[in-house]
Amino acid sequence: MRIVVCVKHVPDVQSERTLDDDGHLVRGLDDVLNELDENALEAAVSLVEEHGGEVVVLTMGPDDAEDAVRRGLQMGADRGVHVSDESLAGSDAVATARVLAAAVRTLQHEAPVDLVVTGMASLDGLTSMLPAALAAALDLPPLTLASELTVTGDRVRVRREIGSAAEVLEAPLPALVSVTDQANEPRYPAFRAIKAARKKPVDTWSLVDLGLGAPGSATAVLSAEERPAREQGRIVTDSGDAGRQLAEFLIDAKLV
Repeated sequence: MRIVVCVKHVPDVQSERTLDDDGHLVRGLDDVLNELDENALEAAVSLVEEHGGEVVVLTMGPDDAEDAVRRGLQMGADRGVHVSDESLAGSDAVATARVLAAAVRTLQHEAPVDLVVTGMASLDGLTSMLPAALAAALDLPPLTLASELTVTGDRVRVRREIGSAAEVLEAPLPALVSVTDQANEPRYPAFRAIKAARKKPVDTWSLVDLGLGAPGSATAVLSAEERPAREQGRIVTDSGDAGRQLAEFLIDAKLV
């Protein structure tokens, strides 16, 4: 079984985020592997441990995005691919899907890819659009938001929770699956795994290597500004008329 796991290098959620002059998120300061992608890596590595095969961790981003690939290798992936090109700066989910799809197809020229696995979302944008867009670009059945993932023979089965209900979906391989943070508990790399990851291969590909021109984004940032600081709330002391004061506040704020 050959599995490609798509990951992203994102700003640490605990860090202070800033925008550049073009309205894009400033990267490269406190960036880390997207936490939700760790579940995708764990799912893929566990499947290969069960069935045998290879896990390829794939990312798109600037030079320092290779750190996300290295983290994936430490978690058990066998090989890394880093797509890096200056013309990709500011790419939206559609453009990113086109590039990642081209990288997956390039890998398919070497050997068949049975499964593409992603996290449920990236913590910088939280659009959750990439899995479906990538499945469409690759013409693969998308099984998204999986809380459980199993492979039997040439079929993949997932379970996903929808409120108080659950769905069980099944599709033939090859397919694309996105997993939630409920799917597993990602492993923490031991020292031996961290050391072994240094010897694992990482290929860096440009758009030329993929046979692509600049993919172009379907969306553009027109303007952006920092969120204003929160104002101090108003404290109401209840002297028997707190209800009236609250009603007046809601009316003045045009909330009712």
